[in-house]
Amino acid sequence: MLDAMVIDGIEIADDGPGVEPADVALARAAAGDQRAFADLYDLLSARVFGLILRVLVDRAQSEEVLQEVFLEAWQTASSYDPDRGGARAWILTIAHRRAVDRVRSSQAARRRDLAVGARDHGVSHPGVEDEVALLIDGSRATQCLQALPEPQRRAIVLAYFGGYTQSEVAVLVGAPLGTIKTRIRDGLTRLRKELEATR
Repeated sequence: MLDAMVIDGIEIADDGPGVEPADVALARAAAGDQRAFADLYDLLSARVFGLILRVLVDRAQSEEVLQEVFLEAWQTASSYDPDRGGARAWILTIAHRRAVDRVRSSQAARRRDLAVGARDHGVSHPGVEDEVALLIDGSRATQCLQALPEPQRRAIVLAYFGGYTQSEVAVLVGAPLGTIKTRIRDGLTRLRKELEATR
């Protein structure tokens, strides 16, 4: 039968010389021992980095994720349960999860960039150039813009002068995307009429 050793209130199985130094270091780190945490890092960082690098391939990103893993380990060390596995397995699980999350995040960003690039590279929609040209006409456009209702004016200013996408405008003003599209469309229609009337 295995004896158990208690380190700072955490019970760790002790089968003599087979006690894992990482388990001891993590138990002490959970109690706030910074030196023990440094020892834990020294014991496991190379292996954790190797796992992350195999998933991400990119060395710079792997180094960032390594830091995130050990930060999470330090912040959540008190939740470590030695009955569910050793410290090495616990930290490697965190590392694998974080590395996979980084891959998914990078893939999602790449898909977004491709979608935006394809949209920007595609055929321009009829009338967009005309609407922008109306807005560029300096003081007349500014005067006419002031005549618009505040919600329409704000959406147009954010989209055309602020450079925000309609989705970003929706987030900024706290309105549904459909509402923002309607405000911009109606505002531009009204703005065109105002500009034509002042010619």
